Amino acid sequence: MKSIKIFLAVLSIIVLSSSINFAQEHNHKDHSKMEMKKDTTKVDDIVRKGVIDLQAIDKNKDGKVFQDQMDWNVISDKAGKCPLCKMVLKEVTIKTAKENLKKNGFKVK
Repeated sequence: MKSIKIFLAVLSIIVLSSSINFAQEHNHKDHSKMEMKKDTTKVDDIVRKGVIDLQAIDKNKDGKVFQDQMDWNVISDKAGKCPLCKMVLKEVTIKTAKENLKKNGFKVK
């Protein structure tokens, strides 16, 4: 009789914990119909090619841009990460960005 009570207690604990886990996993709206917002920043948007125009990149005209310190041609007007190496972009003056680009073989307008 005692073993039946233990068995029933263990069984009820298992059923209860399964119900709790199921409720936790499914206690939200069905997201399958919702579309996730995609990152609209394209790699090519901040990976600069050809002659790099720093003045055009500086959209807010504050004289500063954000540049990757490893991939020098990755430049943005906003803080962020390099899409190539994932390093955080460092805020630099346009003058410094231009010097970095020239030292590393890039052409600058």
